[in-house]
Amino acid sequence: MSNDLFNILSNSNKDIDNQKLMDYLSGKLSDSEKHEVEKLMSDSHFMNDAVEGLQNVEDKNKLQVYVDQLNKELHQQLQKPRDRREEKKIQEYPWTYLAIILILGLCILGYIVIRMFLHR
Repeated sequence: MSNDLFNILSNSNKDIDNQKLMDYLSGKLSDSEKHEVEKLMSDSHFMNDAVEGLQNVEDKNKLQVYVDQLNKELHQQLQKPRDRREEKKIQEYPWTYLAIILILGLCILGYIVIRMFLHR
């Protein structure tokens, strides 16, 4: 399987290799490896629920398509807040510059007014 399939699972579980999990779901593991995965599943309720959910997929051949689709949607969901933050940064900078210029202008004007009163 390509590395893109495992993007959704990357760094999600340090106990089990993602390839081993996919092989378990496909039924490609030996009995000892199956036992190892099942032992990890018994230790983690989250992993157990995840594997059970993936086992309920009727067409195992479409599992790769589902993983690709989930990965794509995850990237889209994560990209939206990034895009909003970038838009927000761009929109905030003109106001910041205007505020700095206004403050500097008021400081200069205040300096001139105080200097005029002191020299009278």
